[in-house]
Amino acid sequence: MACASCSTKDGSPKGCKNNGTCGTDSCNKLTVFDWLANMSLPNGETPFNWVEVRYKNGRKHYYKNTENLTLSIGDIVATQAQAGHDIGMVTLTGELVRVQMKRKNTAPEGEDILKIYRKASQKDIDIWHKARDREEAMKVKARQFAIDLKLQMKISDIEFQGDASKATFYYTAEERVDFRELIKLFAREFRTRIEMRQVGFRQEAARLGGIGSCGRELCCSTWLTDFRSVSTSAARYQQLSLNPQKLAGQCGKLKCCLNYELDTYLDALKAFPKTDIKLKTDKGIAVCQKTDIFKGHMWYAYEGEWMNWHKITTEQANEIIVLNKQNKTVTSLEEYALDLVEDTKAVFENVVGQDSLTRFDSPKRNKKRRNNRRKGNQANNKGNQRNNNKSQNSTKGNTNNQGDRKQTANTKNSGQNKRRRNTKRKPQNAKNNQK
Repeated sequence: MACASCSTKDGSPKGCKNNGTCGTDSCNKLTVFDWLANMSLPNGETPFNWVEVRYKNGRKHYYKNTENLTLSIGDIVATQAQAGHDIGMVTLTGELVRVQMKRKNTAPEGEDILKIYRKASQKDIDIWHKARDREEAMKVKARQFAIDLKLQMKISDIEFQGDASKATFYYTAEERVDFRELIKLFAREFRTRIEMRQVGFRQEAARLGGIGSCGRELCCSTWLTDFRSVSTSAARYQQLSLNPQKLAGQCGKLKCCLNYELDTYLDALKAFPKTDIKLKTDKGIAVCQKTDIFKGHMWYAYEGEWMNWHKITTEQANEIIVLNKQNKTVTSLEEYALDLVEDTKAVFENVVGQDSLTRFDSPKRNKKRRNNRRKGNQANNKGNQRNNNKSQNSTKGNTNNQGDRKQTANTKNSGQNKRRRNTKRKPQNAKNNQK
């Protein structure tokens, strides 16, 4: 669980900037949420005086609070070690520590009881941080020394004690390794006490951490503490392909998550007949080829006709097996398979207003041809419009010419009429003059 200060803003995490030392201890690996923190003890009950302390990469130990210090989650304390003292962080207090100790088979009473000395001072914290800063450079040199000595081992991690008096080298190896010469080189080079500790490949992955194929952090580095054995039969029961590249985790072993749903698959397979049982029919003997655990179907094929599979249900297969035990045979599997014939015709409904699923099936037409056709049609239309305009103009011109001709003819007729009138009047005027 993340605290409120670790929320995101504008898509980027804000972070508490406490480097895992906040009061909720939620930024650390293998964290246990103290759901009893807000509950008070009954009257007369004394609080449990053991404390859970975490070190580098999720390593945890339990210490007795003999000094009755007021400790809370996130406090840095100095704890007892075999030689000197160590520095760690308190991750759990109260009654839940009793539950965790019982879960990990740690007795609260015994000879090997370690205790808490005090709360760490600033000087203790400075020495602790300086020692932690040396670990990465030391790991590079230590690996080079192991390569020079041709030792078949891998140094995965280094952890300094809180007072910088001892360094623990964690390594993995498939066989026993003689590293006596290597320890001499380490002591001469690093000037400190050396302890070599071999861990398994799963413990190495838990210490280093990482991202799994599912996209989440490794289970062993976040919440998984007990490593159960995983076999290839778990993959067979779940009908997974036996591909070591897909089934192996970061540690190189089979993934722990193969065991998570194994019990459910085993319960479901109880209703299935064994795959090695053959079905006897009048048409021939049928052999199981495939099973579908989720749908409860099985596929059988006749001997000699391995390409033709017939799908039946588990109830039908069990029924045929019971008849075969009674020395009775079935005519054929096709009679049972007809009941499971499915209509493979795909019917799609455009519910959300999506495009048709077959929109890419129609062949794409050439856009250039379309454009050329459009340009040609536009040119033809323009030419036809021009011809129409010309014809219209010519008709208008003809009508205008006819009108002009009519006007000229009218003017001529009017002039002739005037002349005729004048000629008629002249003799009258001459007669008058003579008189």
